[in-house]
Order: sequence, then structure tokens, then C-alpha cells
Amino acid sequence: MDTIASLFSFITTPVSWVIVQFHSVYGEIFGPDTGWAWGLSIVSLVILIRICLIPLFVKQIKATRAMQTLQPEMKKIQERYKNDKQRQSEEMMKLYKESGTNPLSSCLPILAQSPFFFALYHVLNGIATGKTIGVIDDQLLASARKAHIFGAPLAAKFTDSADKVAQLGASLTDVRVVTAIMIVLMSASQFYTQRQLMTKNVDTTVKTPFMQQQKMLMYVFPVMFAVFGINFPVGVLVYWLTTNVWTMGQQMYVIHNNPTPGSKAQAAYLERLTKHVTHHGKTRSRGERAIVKAIVAKGRDRNEFERKFINSLTKVGLAAAADGTVAKSEVAVVETEDGTPVTGAAPKRQQPKRQSKSQRQSQSGTAKGADETEPKTSLSKSDEPEDAKPSPAKPAGGGNKPGAGTRSKAQSGQRKGPQRPKSPSKK
Repeated sequence: MDTIASLFSFITTPVSWVIVQFHSVYGEIFGPDTGWAWGLSIVSLVILIRICLIPLFVKQIKATRAMQTLQPEMKKIQERYKNDKQRQSEEMMKLYKESGTNPLSSCLPILAQSPFFFALYHVLNGIATGKTIGVIDDQLLASARKAHIFGAPLAAKFTDSADKVAQLGASLTDVRVVTAIMIVLMSASQFYTQRQLMTKNVDTTVKTPFMQQQKMLMYVFPVMFAVFGINFPVGVLVYWLTTNVWTMGQQMYVIHNNPTPGSKAQAAYLERLTKHVTHHGKTRSRGERAIVKAIVAKGRDRNEFERKFINSLTKVGLAAAADGTVAKSEVAVVETEDGTPVTGAAPKRQQPKRQSKSQRQSQSGTAKGADETEPKTSLSKSDEPEDAKPSPAKPAGGGNKPGAGTRSKAQSGQRKGPQRPKSPSKK
């Protein structure tokens, strides 16, 4: 333990100095020996560290966005080598190397704050064992050993014996109840943070090995915190719970205002943005203009949510410009499902639906029935007697010529229309 503490001595002294400075401020308000003074000092240390890590967090976001631009190429690799997982992984790593992206960039904030975590652990472990460490002298050590957070000493652990807890001026029940609650909250916050990332802020159209690793870590990390948390002092649990809550809130802000393209969070964000832009007729903030600018720059590479956003603006007479602004437009430009813009698009003429043979026969039967109900033509046989009918006038010259005069009646079994005259019989 002393060897490990000596390895982190370069960071242990600064961490202990920061805690002492915060303690001097909160000690004036709550008292130097109270758990509020020491507990808030640890919380303030976490906030200070996370503020210093904001540039690294921004770099992590940019790296994640760079990974999103590779999604179409990843999808092609998956389809090409869907039966060869090893070759698929090799091509994925080759793509990461050529594009200069790192799928492990999401772990950078955790790796960066790990030295501070170990330094704080050794500071609190020195308080528990009664050893001075860093800038914490004997007077501050005695004050820290008296500090209790909800009845649990700052340096107590879940696995401590009753005698050791009694030396710190507390009961074993109080220590285990407080530490158990903090461990549960710490694991739950870690699980919710990871689950929120996987369910809302991930492009689900492409599945990569990295996504599978993240899904596995969503269940592994909470279990690890629950197992190792019983060996953490109460002060370290305060530190880790605070940093988990900070991470959760920071991630919620990013998902709400700058979601990953193709994710459910982007669909919800663009729906809100559509309502705001159509109501005000313009983009109101720099962040909104940046989102619209990125969507316009994609062109045909837009996903379905982004095309829906552009088409929604078109329907109300608005158009998104290349600089991210939105202005009124008189020309309607609608994008199809494949991203092809169509100016003044009119509804396509639909071809008549092809009917089956049974449908055509049923329609022909209906038409035949309708014909039977119509009045008979002059070619059909009349029910009136022949005597009642006026005889047609014969042409001058007396004789009947073939094809002249009245048209012969249609006989049954003969075709309708004028009949060919029969040749005169020879006597």
C-alpha cells in the first residue's frame, strides 16, 4: 500500500491541498469538525476536476461524431463480410486507422480522472489509519476522523469490524446502512447513464463491435461498483457518487441539445426544432444554426429524420440555407426517400391496378346483364305481328334487287347484319 501511495504522491499532495482549502471555507460555515465541511470539500473537489475535464469531454464528443460519419462505411463492411466475423473486425480496425478515429475515446474522461480517484482514496485511507498524508497534518487528521456523514465516519468502510468503527466514534449499523445506500445509488446512476447512452443517443441502423462492448459495459460497470464499493471509504463513495451524478447530468444535456445523428434523441430534437423554427420563422441560437448547417451540408447523405425536418420546413414555405439560417422560400423543394431533391413536385400519375382473370370475368358478366336490360335494336326480332307493320315502299322499276330494300332479318344461328343473297334455283 505504501508503494502504491508513493507512486501517486505527485497527485496526492495537490489533491490533499485542494481538500484543505475547501475545508477552510466550509469550516467557517458549518464548523471544522462536521461531516458537512469535509463532505462538501470532497464534492467541490469533484466539481473542480470535472470542470477541468470539460475540454477533454468536448474532444470526446467530437471523436464520437467522427465515428458517426463512418457509419455508412461500417454498414458496407458488415454486409460484405457478414459471414466472416474475423475479417469484419480486421476491416473495421483498418477503417479506424485510416480515418484517425478511436472507438475507445469514450473512456478518456474515466481514464483522466483515475489518478485523482486513487489520490483521494489514499488520502482517506491515511485518515482511516491515522497517518498524515500530503498537506494534512495532525490537527486536520484529528478533525477529519471526527467528521461523520449521516452517522458514518468519513474514513469508515462497509467491511470494517465493529471495534474499528467504534474507534471512529460510530456504530457498525449506521456505517453499513449509509455505505449500502451510497453503493446502490452509485451503481444505479452508472447503469442509467450508460443505458441512456445506448438507448437514446446511438444510431441503431448500424451495429458495430464497439456498440456490443458498450452494451456489455452497461451491465458490467454497476456490478463492479457494487463489488468493489464495499471496500471504499465513505469519503470515496461520496466522490464517486458525485462524479456519477455529474456525468449523468452532463450527458442528458448533450443528448438533449446535440444528439447523435440517426438516434432516437435526434428524432425528438428535430421535432422540437421544427416546432420552434416554424413558430418563429428562424433559428434562434448558435447551436440550432450549427445543427441546421450540418444537415444542409450532408446533401443526399441525410438520414430519414433529417429529410423529414427539411420537408417539414418546405411545407410551411421555409428553406434551410448553407449557413444554418432559415428563410422564406416560394419554390417547394421536397426530398424523396433516397434524398433526391424534387422541385415543384406533383403527385405521380398512378397506373391502373391490374385485375385478375376472375375479376375481369365478373365485370364482363355484369356488363352482359346490363345489355340485356337495354331496349332491343332494330336487328332483333319484334314481338308485333307482321301485318301490323307498314310494308316498306318498293323502289321504282318493280323487281327486287339483291341488297336493296329492307335488310334481311337475323335468323337464329346466323350472323346479324345484311345477308348474302342466295343464288336462284334452276328449274
